[in-house]
Amino acid sequence: MRQTWRWFGPKDGVGIDDMLQAGVEGVVSALHHVPTGEIWTPEQIARRQREIATRADGSPSGLAWEVVESLPVSEDIKKQTGDWRAHLAIYKQSMENLAAAGIEVICYNFMPVLDWTRTDLAYRVAHGGTAMRFDLHDFAAFDIHILKRPGAAESFPAGVAEIAAERFARMDDAARRALTTNIVFGLPGAAEHFTLEDVRGHLAEYADMSAERLRGHLIDFLSEVAPVAERLGLRLCCHPDDPPFPLLGLPRVMSTEADYRAVIEAVRLRANGITLCSGSLGARADNDIPGMMARLGDRVHFLHMRNVTRESEGTPCSFHEAEHLGGDTDMVAFIAAVLREEARRRAEGRADASIPFRPDHGQDILDDLKRRAQPGYPAIGRLKGLAELRGVMTALDHPAHGLKP
Repeated sequence: MRQTWRWFGPKDGVGIDDMLQAGVEGVVSALHHVPTGEIWTPEQIARRQREIATRADGSPSGLAWEVVESLPVSEDIKKQTGDWRAHLAIYKQSMENLAAAGIEVICYNFMPVLDWTRTDLAYRVAHGGTAMRFDLHDFAAFDIHILKRPGAAESFPAGVAEIAAERFARMDDAARRALTTNIVFGLPGAAEHFTLEDVRGHLAEYADMSAERLRGHLIDFLSEVAPVAERLGLRLCCHPDDPPFPLLGLPRVMSTEADYRAVIEAVRLRANGITLCSGSLGARADNDIPGMMARLGDRVHFLHMRNVTRESEGTPCSFHEAEHLGGDTDMVAFIAAVLREEARRRAEGRADASIPFRPDHGQDILDDLKRRAQPGYPAIGRLKGLAELRGVMTALDHPAHGLKP
C-alpha cells in the first residue's frame, strides 16, 4: 500500500515539509484553479510538479505528484447537453498531458451539481476536537426552507420534515447563512462553487434525469475516455457518491457495490476502475467495505481510507467523520483485504501491485484547531490517522500472517 497525502496547492495550510514529516511517499493533487471544461496544459502540470518537488527552503523534497484528484467532469458531460462533446475532447487532451508528465492515476466523480456534501465543517466531538458532519435534519431544513425545492418535504423519510421545520425556526440568520455556505460552496476540492440560484438552475435541468439515464451517460463517458486511458497507461478511478444516497432529488449512480459492478462490467477495460472510499461508502450500513475490496479488488486503483460514525438507522442517515479506527467500518478487515489483493497482483506480476491510498479527512485536534487548514484536511488529525493505518498495515503485512506470496 503506497502512502500518499492530498495537497491543494501553494495556498494549502498543510505544506510539503509537513508531508515529509508525516512520512508519506507520494502526493495527490489537482489544478483546482483551472475552470472545469478547460485543458490542463503541460505548463500548468509541470508547475504543480515543481511545487510538489520543492521544500519551503528550495531544496528537493523527493516527493512527486502521483495521483490526480480530481480531473473534474463537467455538468454538460453528465447531462450530455451544451458543449459536452467539446468538453469530452478537452478531457482527453488533459489525460494525454498528464500521461506525458508521468502521472498514471486519475480520480474523478460523477455526482450531479454538488460534490461531497456536509452540513457542519467543525462539529465538536467528545474529545474536544472537531469533525465534519452530515446532519439529515439540518440538510432537510436547507432543502425545504432555504433552497425551497419543490417537493423537497416529501422526499425525506417520515418525520424528518417536521424536525427540519423546528430546526429551521430556531436558526437565526447567521446560522442559516452558515448552513447554506457549508452545503453549497464550503467544501475543499469541489469542481464548482455555486450560488443558490445556480443550484436551482442545475436542479431544474436534472428534473427529468433518472438514475438509469445518468448511469448511461457515465458509461458513454467511460466508453470514450477509458480506451484513451488504456492506450496511455493511465488508471481512471471513479469516486463514490458522498453521501451515498440521493440528495436534492438528484440521481445517484455510484453508491453501492451493484452500482460499481454495473459500470465496470459495461466498460471491460482495466483502466476503468474504482476509487474505493471507505468513508463515503461507509455512510450506508448495507455497504460491506472489506467484501467490496475482496470482490472488486482487481479494478481498485486508489483508496480513500477514513471512517464515519452513523448516527441513525437506515438510509439516508446522519453521520460524522470518526477517528480512522473508531467508526462503523472495520478498517482492520478492510486493510487485510487490500493486502490480499496486492499479494494476488504481485503473484501475477502486475506493475500496479502497490495500490496508492491516502488517510482521507481527519478530525481537527491539538494545533489543527488554530491552523485552520482546509475543512477535513488537518495536519495532525490526518497524521494520527495515517499512523493508525500504518500500524495496522505493518502488523498485517508481517510474514507471520502469511499475506505475502
